Amino acid sequence: MHVPVPLFATVMGIGGLGLAWRRAHEVLGLPAAAGEAILALAALAFVAVAALYLTKAVKHPAAVRHEFDHPVRTNFFPAMSIGLMILAGGALPHAPAAAEVLWVAAVALHLGFALAIMGRWISRNLELHAFNPAWFIPVVGNVLAPLVGVKLGHVEVSWFFFSVGLVFWLALFPILLYRVIFHDMMPARLVPTLVIFLAPPAVGFLSWMQLNGGVLDAGARLLFFTALFTALLLVRLSGLFLKVPFAVSWWAFTFPSAAMAIAAIGYHQAVGGTVSAVMAGLFLAAATVIVAVVSGRTVKALIDDHLFVPE
Repeated sequence: MHVPVPLFATVMGIGGLGLAWRRAHEVLGLPAAAGEAILALAALAFVAVAALYLTKAVKHPAAVRHEFDHPVRTNFFPAMSIGLMILAGGALPHAPAAAEVLWVAAVALHLGFALAIMGRWISRNLELHAFNPAWFIPVVGNVLAPLVGVKLGHVEVSWFFFSVGLVFWLALFPILLYRVIFHDMMPARLVPTLVIFLAPPAVGFLSWMQLNGGVLDAGARLLFFTALFTALLLVRLSGLFLKVPFAVSWWAFTFPSAAMAIAAIGYHQAVGGTVSAVMAGLFLAAATVIVAVVSGRTVKALIDDHLFVPE
């Protein structure tokens, strides 16, 4: 009954790290086996979490409806479709047909979630204190679609999702910044979601590079350097994050970190040089440590019977 839908963020974090290590193999010459093993672990995580949540939906449908109506948790439902997009990227070099099936299912599911959730934002009275960076998740998933969609030949569909994600990110960003700066600090459990600020520009850079044929143009630089500054700002706030007790929301640290690592590797591939290579290596190391630590704490919470508890 208490399996939380944010647990699907495990697939995003682990899968994102797997894609980062795969890219590091292609660009930095690191071992290929590392990325493939991590991606396989992400696939296992998806199967496990999906089985748990499906069981919850069958046995406790009211609890699932409650989560979908919750002003915060509802934004984590698209983590399911984002996880499928990442798994499609993982499968692409090995099984293109399976990757296409996964990607089509993922973008269709994500479109459904985005319409339902964003429609609710417009049609219901919402309090500003409930607004937090997790609201970016339905948006970021749209920006992610071109990473695999372009390689599969779905260029126009990829542009559709990228356009929606970019425009709505730009619309939500100032509202969220206003909420964070001028209103009360978010509850401790939601503080890790501040790291989600990093995901839209990092993923946006990767998708923009995919859509424009890999050219490091003005748009790509704008997105990458926005992500880089955001990453530095989050490092500045690391003391705040270290005070937060463990919760499933810690998984919010993982996918944005992995996305930034992939973006830094992509930037290095475009410009070359020692500085960009060191930067890419540091971001990859940081993402690896973050995913390892959060995974370890999650396993410990599971063993201690502290993971599936009432909110």
